[in-house]
This record gives sequence, structure tokens and C-alpha cells, in this order.
Amino acid sequence: MPAVVYGGGKSAEPITVKESEFLKLWKSAGESTVVELDIGEEKKNVLIHDVDIDPIKDNPIHVDFYAVDMTKKIHVDVALEFIGESDAVKAGGILVKVLHALKVEALPNDLPHSISIDISQLKVAGDSITVKGVKIPKGAKVLDNPEETVVMVEALRAEEEVKAEEATEAPSLESIEVVGKKSKAEAEEGTEDKKPISPARLPIGGQAGKSSKNE
Repeated sequence: MPAVVYGGGKSAEPITVKESEFLKLWKSAGESTVVELDIGEEKKNVLIHDVDIDPIKDNPIHVDFYAVDMTKKIHVDVALEFIGESDAVKAGGILVKVLHALKVEALPNDLPHSISIDISQLKVAGDSITVKGVKIPKGAKVLDNPEETVVMVEALRAEEEVKAEEATEAPSLESIEVVGKKSKAEAEEGTEDKKPISPARLPIGGQAGKSSKNE
């Protein structure tokens, strides 16, 4: 499988890797754990940076490896892992995952494989966990807004409440008043003792109410 190694102040270097071995590595390391590549007689510390997937076969077809300097801090998106059980969810609430990863700054060896979010602290509907409430491993720093919501629980709306809202938003046709429309009885009453007007005699424009001198 074709791949490329870049970074570290050097030009991109094309390589090939075995797909089966890469899949094992990807599953265990993810994209935030440093792995070692043997390129000929040289060893490089890299991160799996980008993976192209075949849209039909759903298998990797190309990989970008990013070479890192183990003495310099880097910025990496670290995946979130939601653990535990929420009493609010058990009671019928809906768990809403707002974020699925956090941007972390750390030395390559201090990068966590993932960050665990314990949702058992969500007791009732409306409870939430923000970025500042997430426990971060030592040596790592989160760069996201500390006030941003990571996960929350929304109350499950009752079926009667949803129906009531739909009823107010969509009035029935019977309640719509048609302006200027008369009932059949009113229309018949208005035509009694009146002769139909020929279309040719209908007043046009601003001539309404004026009679011709020749009439």
C-alpha cells in the first residue's frame, strides 16, 4: 500500500507498507500515539496523520505518516472515549455527544492514546460536561475553549407535548378565514332583483360610478 513520510524538516519520502500490518498498527496506536517506522537502515518516530479510504471497499489505500521531533511539543486531535453509565440516560434522557476529539498540546511521548469521559456524573436531564471538566493526562494541555460543551443529556419530550406543539404550528384548514368570501345564502340574497351586468358594461379603471352622457 502506498504511503508517504513527511515532516521533521525533510522532504516527503514515498514508501510502501503492508496493508495487514498497517491495520493492526492503526487499531492499536490510533492517530495520537507515536510509532516507529523502519525505513531501510533508518528508524523514524511518526504519527499516523491521514488515511485515505476506498469508498467502495472501505479499506485503506494510502497513508500519510508525520515524522516528529521527540523533544518538541506538537498539536494533535485526541479521540474521546465515553465510559460509565448516566442516571439521566437510564431515566429516558438522550445523550448528546457534542465533541468527539480534543486538540491537545504535548511532547510526542506524553500524547494520550485517547481521553476518557465519565458520563456517570450526568445525573439529571440538562447536566453537561465542559472541556474544563475533563481530566487530562499529565504532560498534556487541552487547547479547546474550556467553556465548550463536550457531552450533555437532553430530556426526552413527551409525545403529548410534541403533538401539542405541532398543532399550534400547523393550524387546520377549517380555522383559516378566507377574506371576502360570502356564504351561499349571502350570495343568493345579494343577487335577488338584480339583473346580471354584461361584461361589456363593466366600469374600467377610474370610470366607476360615472355614466355616459349619451345614455
